[in-house]
Amino acid sequence: MLSVYEGFFTGGARILHSDVVLGLQEGGQHHRVLSVHGEVLREATRQPMRDDACYRSLTAAGVQVTSLGRTYGLPEDAAGDPAVFTGPELAETARAMAGADVILSLKEQPLGLLNQRGLPRRPVVVSLHRSDPENQGGALDELKAAIADGTVVACVCCAESTRAAYEAAGIPAGLLHVIPNGVDLLRFRPDPARRVRLRAALGIPDQAPVVVFAARYDAMKNVPLFLRAARAWLRREPAGHVLMCGSGMTEDQPGLRADIEAAFGDDARLADRLHLLGVRRDMENVYAAADVVALTSAWGEAAPLCLIEGMMCGAVPVATDVGDSAAIVSGHGFVTPPDPDAIASAWDDAVAARADLAPVLAGSRERFSRTRMIASYAALIDRVHAEAVRQPLPEPFRP
Repeated sequence: MLSVYEGFFTGGARILHSDVVLGLQEGGQHHRVLSVHGEVLREATRQPMRDDACYRSLTAAGVQVTSLGRTYGLPEDAAGDPAVFTGPELAETARAMAGADVILSLKEQPLGLLNQRGLPRRPVVVSLHRSDPENQGGALDELKAAIADGTVVACVCCAESTRAAYEAAGIPAGLLHVIPNGVDLLRFRPDPARRVRLRAALGIPDQAPVVVFAARYDAMKNVPLFLRAARAWLRREPAGHVLMCGSGMTEDQPGLRADIEAAFGDDARLADRLHLLGVRRDMENVYAAADVVALTSAWGEAAPLCLIEGMMCGAVPVATDVGDSAAIVSGHGFVTPPDPDAIASAWDDAVAARADLAPVLAGSRERFSRTRMIASYAALIDRVHAEAVRQPLPEPFRP
């Protein structure tokens, strides 16, 4: 198996896909990963591949990870068309593909590489993790081209909203398979000791209500709306604290600083209880310390990992109705309109209901199991491989 990544940078899709690769390798498949970019600049954060948590977990498990060595968004980027690949890059890709029976593409962006002429013919399964295919630049066209060519033989949708959006965009329904996201239930679980330790490290009292917002700094996440809700909630909850973590959620992100100033205005003192944690490698501790896991996204979400991971650690989810968020939250938390006062009120309700909802959250753990997700991926890949053996794809014509 070969997985092709656009690059290694923080985000739920990469975390989820990397966990799938690890799970499939644990189950006996042999996997390697090829990354188009070796370093990226996103959310004002420079992210080298070798510093990435997913890269480290994959290589620690024996998964070979290589890169074409490209950079993205950095000052030293070479000028030129990013869709034009060099001879050495195509040769490296061909060598990686030749050793694989099936290829997994992390989202549709790597298809710009896999669609290049002259590469070995292998069945490709594309993992789709958003509900807005029209906002993915030229990637949707690359997906359609790969389907028309017969290269893409299946698409894994992490949510029903993903399946519906891509079918509406013209992807054949028979290629779209829904495999809901799952998480490691041993890692993500309520843990009083973790809760106490993280709160102590941040100077937060044991009984203080805490809201966590785990997202990268991106317009899709609607950070200004979250901050306006945080101001409204902190004004009415004098003991409350808000945690913000993810790529770009730091003091040195100018956009975030401006958003905080705009949201809090004359109530800047309230921001003393706003904790900017940046990228964390211990999200199980952060969620365990929280009472509420919040999401205020405006578009693009499919099955947000933050809601699932937070719930499994005992935090009550409160989310806007984007993608499958409402279906995930249903019966476990609260869905809100994109209004800061309504969101702040829902956080109050979530804090008050946390003890009553604990048995409900505990009872839903199997639904969000990583084991279930990995087994579904393995079954689909086995089917794709069996069909490819029966009907091998023709090699491209070489004059």
